Amino acid sequence: MLNDIQERYYIESPEQATVLLNPIRGEIIAQLLEPGSAAEVARTLGETAQRINYHLKALEKAGLVQRVGTRQVRNLVEVLYRSIAKTFVLADSLSMKPETVQKLKDQSSLAHLVTTSERIRRDAMLLMEQSDVGEEIPSATLQLQVHLCDEHQRQAFIEEYAAMVQQLVERYAAGKDENEAYQVLLAVYPKPKE
Repeated sequence: MLNDIQERYYIESPEQATVLLNPIRGEIIAQLLEPGSAAEVARTLGETAQRINYHLKALEKAGLVQRVGTRQVRNLVEVLYRSIAKTFVLADSLSMKPETVQKLKDQSSLAHLVTTSERIRRDAMLLMEQSDVGEEIPSATLQLQVHLCDEHQRQAFIEEYAAMVQQLVERYAAGKDENEAYQVLLAVYPKPKE
């Protein structure tokens, strides 16, 4: 019998926190609010089924996803997984030092930045491979620099930035045709010293 998915799950062990804060695993869990297989998640995320399956095993071992069934696809049996919760929260009682929790969060953000840049590169290469000679693929890039002097100003900038982008996306999200969907990936990070 399929258990109901929890609204919120509090991460209370360092092991679960370490597993969950890996960016690709966060993306996998987001895809598993409904039961899905490694192959389905892989197609959605543009990854290989083997890589997704590896991360699913780690998530299952940590108790963050569960097997909820199987289905026959041609001569293969696919295992179906589902997230145990819609939202995950790092509990205050997490038995790690506050600086360790912060490092996990910080490293997760940087790791997610690397994953996002890899996804942009992979998507751009696929678009080039799929386009006809002389065909122009509509795309845009924007690179700006902003000076943010302290943590308060950085947080305020990110909140306003996210709200403005969300409003813009909602304004133009009238059509739901998958053939007309565009990816919007945005990043904010400190300029590295060269």
